Amino acid sequence: MSDAGKRDSNTRGSSTRDLEKLADLRLSYQKGSLDVQDVDACPFAQFAVWLEYALSTDLPEPYAMTLATCGADGRPSARTVLLRGSSPHGMLFYTNYDSQKGQDLAENPFAELLFYWPLLEQQVRIAGRVEKISEQHSTEYFHSRPRDSQLGAWVSLPQSGVVDARETLEQRFLDLKAQHGDTAMIEKPDFWGGYRLVPDAFEFWQGRPNRMHDRLRYRLSDGVWVIERLMP
Repeated sequence: MSDAGKRDSNTRGSSTRDLEKLADLRLSYQKGSLDVQDVDACPFAQFAVWLEYALSTDLPEPYAMTLATCGADGRPSARTVLLRGSSPHGMLFYTNYDSQKGQDLAENPFAELLFYWPLLEQQVRIAGRVEKISEQHSTEYFHSRPRDSQLGAWVSLPQSGVVDARETLEQRFLDLKAQHGDTAMIEKPDFWGGYRLVPDAFEFWQGRPNRMHDRLRYRLSDGVWVIERLMP
């Protein structure tokens, strides 16, 4: 049995008792406040301020975000992806078009992003319509990635498909690496590329004591961003 397996076996009996204590855990948020007069009138600019600050700290991958989608079956699906661009045109991320998220977005082109920075006691939700970016821009980004990451995109076919063993993935990677050598250009897969979420709503959340959290929502109304304070 592996060390991890031994730890699982040794702690299985006590895990239920520990989980029963979750309802008693409390954390008082003390690190900041958020008011309408303190934020930029443009949600993209306000997001840039928060993200830049998060990047300046020691937070691991503050550009990581939860992407929530929902297909035609009505079942939500969420996973963590990386933000690869932010501008007034929208938020960029890249993935396999044939993945679960790609299938969901083909059926229902609306999604929500969630950034959570616990050490800052901050959270941002961004909702809107998702569209594919141009093939040219996807190709340019693909070739800017590390070479092994480019190969990895080809290995994960189909993404989320069942594989018999980790060794199968590793062997496929080694085969592709040998096939392309160290210099041959790796073509971008047709099934891989970028998406842009075009926001119509932002919510900025700042933790406060006694669960009296600050929540400011930017809502797009007739082309104008309206800022509203929400109940905690």
